[in-house]
Amino acid sequence: MNLMTATALVMGNIIGGGIFLLPASVAPFGTVSLLAFGVLTVGAVALALVFGRLAQRHPDTGGPYVYAREAFGDFAGFLSAWSYWTMTWVSNAALAVAAVGYVHVLLPGFASPGNDLLVALAALWLPALANFAGTRYVGAVQLISTVLKFIPLLFIAVVGLFFFDPHNLGAFHEGGGSAFGGMSAAAAILLYSYVGVESAAMSAGEVRDPERNVGRATVLGTVGAAVVYLLGTLAVFGTVAHTKLVHSTAPFSDAVNAMFGGHWGGTVVAAAAVISIIGALNGWTLMSAQSPYAAAKDGLFPAPFLTKRRGVPTVGVLAAALLASALTVINYLSGAGGVFEILVLITTFSATVPYLLAAGAQIYFLLSGRRDKVRPARFARDLTLALVAFGFTFWLVAGAGYAAIYQGVLFLFAGILVYAVMAARRAGRTRDAETGTETGAGDRTAGGAADGTVGARVASATDAR
Repeated sequence: MNLMTATALVMGNIIGGGIFLLPASVAPFGTVSLLAFGVLTVGAVALALVFGRLAQRHPDTGGPYVYAREAFGDFAGFLSAWSYWTMTWVSNAALAVAAVGYVHVLLPGFASPGNDLLVALAALWLPALANFAGTRYVGAVQLISTVLKFIPLLFIAVVGLFFFDPHNLGAFHEGGGSAFGGMSAAAAILLYSYVGVESAAMSAGEVRDPERNVGRATVLGTVGAAVVYLLGTLAVFGTVAHTKLVHSTAPFSDAVNAMFGGHWGGTVVAAAAVISIIGALNGWTLMSAQSPYAAAKDGLFPAPFLTKRRGVPTVGVLAAALLASALTVINYLSGAGGVFEILVLITTFSATVPYLLAAGAQIYFLLSGRRDKVRPARFARDLTLALVAFGFTFWLVAGAGYAAIYQGVLFLFAGILVYAVMAARRAGRTRDAETGTETGAGDRTAGGAADGTVGARVASATDAR
């Protein structure tokens, strides 16, 4: 993947389906939510810069897993890989279910439990097929889908500024409590808008000149997504009356209708949402395979995850698609909405574990290095960025909520059993290898001694002659 494709991967993974509901989700808190968005953007860009610096040091596939293992050892690396893998395939199922809602807008008479399940499964397996075809096709789909969803969103964001009416904004802070409390509450909803900043670092092994391009793609993709988020939310706030926005189920559609009249905005936005979700699923399907692939290289995940064709770990893609499909089938056929919601809560916490470990790894690398080998200005800048990224990620954890943290920790600890099995198998192979080496060394020593004795006798005989 070149720089443009890697940037599209980052931007496409950050911008999924949630952006189409975000303005209505934060409207009840007032325009203070725009301030919260700005603060979060600073933290997201700091995290993006940290991933870029880490990729310069370790330009390998696996991203956060690689950094955590290099800094803190196998167990921390495994926890990073396990959490990230969990987050990807569960969130893929959630994205597929979200796509069904937008298909209902495009095809109103198509809705039924059976058809909904088929649409959700198609949303999972079409991106999986693109991944099986190789990174070139993944990059092509990602680039096209990112452009197709970026253009209408940016159009609404920019054109909406010309229809901007300050009277639509409502109060700076709505509801009771302090403005800071309102900003924190809005931030808790917005926190996960930037999940995906690590996408280029996760696929560093498939990026051309990763030492240079991973960092640039990460920052460009994050900033591009931030522009769409901030301008889009501002445009919706300024074109849709606040009293209507807080109850809106399609804020971008309402914004289009307010700007141009009619009711065709819903169809346009629904089409953009479907494209956006398919593009996000395309990128996240690749991400779901990269973390276990990197861990499998070190013996921390089962060996089949090492299978790779055309730059894509195919077994990882297949495993993620099957697990997400099983979860989707459970959601539709068993009516186990509670189970599905619990697993989605788990993803909100699981996403933060790799980030927290990666930011901590950068701090470790900086503080454990030789100070005479680091330029003071760069050291101070990198350490500041790492601390901001760590604080941003810690805020992510706090914003996940008690239920998400509780369920996420339980699922995280369940991975310890997997780690115990894999670590024991690896230790057994290591002992066998060491035993074989010692035996071989003994044979060679004995043989060497015998050969030396024979050589000495031959030399003695020659001297005697």
